[in-house]
Amino acid sequence: MAHVSSYQPSTAIAKWFDDRLPIVRMMHDQFNVFPMPRNLNYLWTFGGILTFCLAVQLLTGIVLAMHYVPQESMAFDSVEHIMRDVNWGWLLRYMHANGGSMFFLAVYIHIVRGMYYGSYKAPREVLWIIGVLIFLAMMATAFMGYSLVWGQMSFWAVTVITNLFSSLDSIIPGMGTTIVEWIWGGFSVGGPTLTRLYSLHYLLPFVIAGLVVLHIWALHIPGSTNPTGIEIKSKSDSVPFHPYYTIKDGFAMSMFVILFAGFVFYAPNFLGHPDNYIVADPLVTPPHIVPEWYFLPFYAILRAIPSKLLGVIAMFASIGVLLFLPWLDTSKVRSARYRPIFKWFLLAFFINAVALGYLGAKAPEGWYLTFGRLCTAYYFLFLLVIMPIIGWIEKPSAMPGSITDDVLGKKPATAKTR
Repeated sequence: MAHVSSYQPSTAIAKWFDDRLPIVRMMHDQFNVFPMPRNLNYLWTFGGILTFCLAVQLLTGIVLAMHYVPQESMAFDSVEHIMRDVNWGWLLRYMHANGGSMFFLAVYIHIVRGMYYGSYKAPREVLWIIGVLIFLAMMATAFMGYSLVWGQMSFWAVTVITNLFSSLDSIIPGMGTTIVEWIWGGFSVGGPTLTRLYSLHYLLPFVIAGLVVLHIWALHIPGSTNPTGIEIKSKSDSVPFHPYYTIKDGFAMSMFVILFAGFVFYAPNFLGHPDNYIVADPLVTPPHIVPEWYFLPFYAILRAIPSKLLGVIAMFASIGVLLFLPWLDTSKVRSARYRPIFKWFLLAFFINAVALGYLGAKAPEGWYLTFGRLCTAYYFLFLLVIMPIIGWIEKPSAMPGSITDDVLGKKPATAKTR
């Protein structure tokens, strides 16, 4: 969405700088007067909230890294040292730990909004793909960060997850074991493993930051979508980003910060596991190994498949398949608001994902395992079969002629048939 720059340097120094490095002009054009659809709801504020979460994780993580010791015999004690001896260390640690959960809460809402309103459809395919890559990098970063506590749950989570690569032995004998030993830096999880995880955990957030820059860049080329899925057609369909959406984003972010602060100050360990306050012991396996809550749906998919190799493939495929959403959805209508059949199957998909999260926290036996397999089947069935078929057969509801018509409540135009 190209628009003519309205930036005018107010001083000679500003003009001199603008002629040589127009950063202020770029910020003015992209974040101040950039035209936005006038009908965006509060679900669109989570982009700004996610940027805030990333900034919190980067800042707190850098300071925590100054006091953390990535050694097998000292890692757990260094975390306790941060909590007890470092000035405001308890606050930094709780902000970082709960910040990870808040980050994933916001990104899941962001994904739900994108799927419901068809934000992955042309011409925004690259925008969606970069978003999925950010999600993958977040998951890798969060897993490595969880391991650094070096408590019982962290240690055994690393042991279980890294051991999954040994399933590749069934494809090429010895390949999986070699990969696992390379990740471990030995023949079991230990000091070298911790050092490697620490190094990558520090590196990946900056990779995420780079992907976020690309994500915003890819967003500002076609512009933001909106609840109707209709592109901006005239000047009346849009408003400048500032002050309209800076105020709206600011209010939503303040509400989110209150929720965040509630966990940090009143329930800092609510989203954690008590076993992680026990120092890692390779000789004592916890009775029930579970990952953090944001990994539970994918953990349930992993355990729903009897074959270890197929379970690993299904777990990674459950995320990888999202990359192909722009082509799996065959409908020309973006927003599920105007898709009477699709929106109910999509709602069932969201409920199914929550159910997978619940089942991932339960032991894989009895009815929990049965329901886990049914939910896993629907997860892939919806994305690979139901979504393409509905796009072909569904007749969309009547849509407004423009964003302005939607805002003013004008009578929708006649629905177009495929």
